[in-house]
Amino acid sequence: MYLRKLELKDAPLMLSWMHDKSVTEDLYADFSSKTLKDAEDFIMASQNEYSDLNLAIASDTDEYMGTVSLKHINNGKAEFAIAVRSEAMGRGYAWYGMESILKQAFDQMGLESVYWCVSEKNTRALRFYDKHHFGRVVDIPEEIASRYSGMEGLRWYSVLKGDSFDIGDSVAGCRVVHIRTIPTIDSGELSFFEASDDIPFEIKRIYYISKVPEGVRRGFHAHKELKQLLFCPYGRIRLLLENRNGREEIELSDPSVGILIEEPTWREMLWICKDSVLCVAASDHYDPGDYIRDYDEFIKHISENN
Repeated sequence: MYLRKLELKDAPLMLSWMHDKSVTEDLYADFSSKTLKDAEDFIMASQNEYSDLNLAIASDTDEYMGTVSLKHINNGKAEFAIAVRSEAMGRGYAWYGMESILKQAFDQMGLESVYWCVSEKNTRALRFYDKHHFGRVVDIPEEIASRYSGMEGLRWYSVLKGDSFDIGDSVAGCRVVHIRTIPTIDSGELSFFEASDDIPFEIKRIYYISKVPEGVRRGFHAHKELKQLLFCPYGRIRLLLENRNGREEIELSDPSVGILIEEPTWREMLWICKDSVLCVAASDHYDPGDYIRDYDEFIKHISENN
């Protein structure tokens, strides 16, 4: 699958989802009256648009499967929209289209934020966005909200440049934690976590590592009992983790993403950017006896305790 420009040959298949109630019943726009000419006109207009970007999500055989868009592109932000045919649902086309156009928005177009809204009746879409941990927006600028004047029951989402939206659920068996985050369009994000609800241990110690030069490695240890949440509120840090589940790496660059370490795990941290900050929330006070600082001793420890 890939993204490409819309072509006139896509019009009949585009019209098919516009007249498919299983696709459109919970969308806020009414597509039922659209004609083939409407679809063709939309495709032709999309070829020369500057404030909107409309692309086809195509199969490996170049069959049109849906449309993904960035609309109202202005002042570093844009509105996201997507619609896929019923034949494409559950086959990865929606996620591919969304992930691809968001990367294009930030990496190629230099946008700072992308936002969109969904009807609260559209439970399928809400599950999709919540599954991928997109932040729900509370405050909507008037210039954006005015486009939806009179519409009720809309839920807003936003992605900001630098947000991680394509990472897995675990690294070397350690859970990837999506820290609760409230984005505000044009005003950044607020992230927070609470020990009683978000972290499965009582936080007894919080510390952070800062002012580290680029290219420096730290860590080189494991803990016998200590549980920790690691996250990077500023910069980029590559984290290597190794335990009984194997050895994997992940880059921490999104303040709303953390790694929960609940078992003996060897860790090494590489500072990719100068002055990046690593924060740690720990389950206990500092105890030098809980550290394993020799790698061979660590391997012996996990083999004896498996």
